Amino acid sequence: MNKTFFDVVYNRKNTGSVKYDFIPKVPNIKDVIPMWVADMDFKCPPAVEEALKKVVKHNIYGYSYIDNEYISLLQNWYEKRTAWKIKKEEILCVPSVMFGISATIRALTNAGDSILISQPVYYPFMDIVKDNNRKLVVSPLVFNGEKYTFDFEDFENKIKENNVKMYILCSPHNPVSRVWTKPELSEIAKICVKHNVIIVSDEIHSDFVYDSYQHYPVCTLSKKIADNTITAIAPTKTFNLAGLQAAHLVIQNKKIRDKVFKSVNATGFHVLTKPAIEAVKAVYGNGENWFDTLLKYLQQNIDILVNEFAGTKISVQNMEGTYLAWLNCDKLNLSCERIEKLFLKAGVWLHKGSTFGMGGESYMRMNIACPQKILKTAIKRMKTAMYN
Repeated sequence: MNKTFFDVVYNRKNTGSVKYDFIPKVPNIKDVIPMWVADMDFKCPPAVEEALKKVVKHNIYGYSYIDNEYISLLQNWYEKRTAWKIKKEEILCVPSVMFGISATIRALTNAGDSILISQPVYYPFMDIVKDNNRKLVVSPLVFNGEKYTFDFEDFENKIKENNVKMYILCSPHNPVSRVWTKPELSEIAKICVKHNVIIVSDEIHSDFVYDSYQHYPVCTLSKKIADNTITAIAPTKTFNLAGLQAAHLVIQNKKIRDKVFKSVNATGFHVLTKPAIEAVKAVYGNGENWFDTLLKYLQQNIDILVNEFAGTKISVQNMEGTYLAWLNCDKLNLSCERIEKLFLKAGVWLHKGSTFGMGGESYMRMNIACPQKILKTAIKRMKTAMYN
């Protein structure tokens, strides 16, 4: 796979794309660049196209099933990249990570129970807790001047004060781009086990790790932690397959797994679609070279972002993982809403930080998974907007 594959700019307008077909209209700007939602602007690995061509050529779309090849390819991917050995019986297929987390909430907690999250964090966590009639509890992340960390004392106090039943972890973290260290994860998990708090770990971004950082699936830390953890994984971020709907819950504790399986069944969900199944097999079987090239390309995008914003009123939070940049815009001395409007008027649509909860004020989240030509144009527009 050649780097130039990711340099190609595609027209995604009028394709039913949430990212492109819901762009706000801005006077005098015909080509607003959408960099808000976590959706890459790159074509999927060629293996996906070939696999789907075969499905379409056959042109019969009856009920399908997850075969041994599917499971084996998934197992091999995670063992090779994270040394995580997943057993076949531990895997539960679901259409999306958030679908799986919602089913898990209903399976393992009751209405009115407290669920803890660490903001700023992926905002659907907050929505899904409230929509399932659970009590939202927040232990904010702490920024120490260099990176975000957990406040372990506050974390444990919030659990005790609110009788928390479940903690939803984001690892690697969206939007602050942290790849949690083994000691950080171990301390969080230890507190949860101590207080009988179930850990639901969203690890959908686990493949996007840069430099010398390493992702540790929290369930691999110990047998006791594994028995207390549900891990949500998916190929959809890694290979840009979100529209095909395929994700997995990995649950080692059989009693918990049986409860979650029953909750998933209660929704009427039966099995992944044939296109989704074949696409997942294609990427886990033949997508590694594509992804490794993508990772190098994204590292270049990070370097461009950091270098271009150096010395400006925007500072880029160190990106350990994900392709979502967390931009500190505090020096602009504007509200989050006004910062969003400032850049939108310049033709760049970012995701305002306040959406992600406590600590998100004065920040913008920027999706940099796009061709470098587009990224440079967006940065140029933002810099012009700041100083005009």
